[in-house]
Amino acid sequence: MRTLWKGAISFGLVNIPVKMYTATERKNIQFNQLHAPCKTPIQYRKYCPVCQKEVGADELVRGYEYEKGRYVILRDEDFEMLPGENTKTIDILDFVALAEIDPVYFDRSYYLGPSPGGEKAYSLLNQAMHETGKIAIAQVMIRSKAALACLRPWEKLIVMATMFFPDEIRAPELLTAEFKAVKLHPNEISMANSLIGNLSTTFNPEKYTNEYRSKLMEVIQAKIAGEEVAVPTAPETAKVVDLMEALRASLEATEAQKKSTKKRKKKQTG
Repeated sequence: MRTLWKGAISFGLVNIPVKMYTATERKNIQFNQLHAPCKTPIQYRKYCPVCQKEVGADELVRGYEYEKGRYVILRDEDFEMLPGENTKTIDILDFVALAEIDPVYFDRSYYLGPSPGGEKAYSLLNQAMHETGKIAIAQVMIRSKAALACLRPWEKLIVMATMFFPDEIRAPELLTAEFKAVKLHPNEISMANSLIGNLSTTFNPEKYTNEYRSKLMEVIQAKIAGEEVAVPTAPETAKVVDLMEALRASLEATEAQKKSTKKRKKKQTG
């Protein structure tokens, strides 16, 4: 696994040298845009419409648009003056309960591994978070971007998830203010609760697969092999039905499925 970043966790007066690795990867199928007549990948070029020419990397500067069409230029030395620009530390600020953090705050996940000489302090922090049930809130600079982060134990590893700052979270009131006031009947609530109960299980990530990606790869492989691609019949759009009827039908279907699963398990164990 390739190291993405090297630095240290600052934990009180203790510095724990660590290496950071990306914990997730997208499995999206990538497409190139081609020129249809010759099937050649198109190129994207940096072009100045005023000077009417392509621009090289040595001619580019960073500009911040403070008014429409007006920019202030920032150079490398301006960034070097900023606090934390060149720091390589994950500064722990607080310890909190993970349940207190709404998932909307989480962005990307990374594995933190100990660098040589930091194994004992790393294991100590991991064990202490396990035993106290707390996770760390920290600040870190990654590729010239400041991020809030949480550090949590996961088995023998420490996992870091970057987080959005509070001013980066859109206020839900902007949306909920548009909701119409509705009155829920006790029977509707009871049936909805029962439906959730029937569908409740332990989380097993292996059971969830990307069906769309699998089908798309089948189409691609068929095209490569020169086969005719079968177009599936589009499912009919579900008609709007009475909420109670929909809940009742869903409840009956899930109860039948639950009984079938129990019978199958009995046969397997019997």
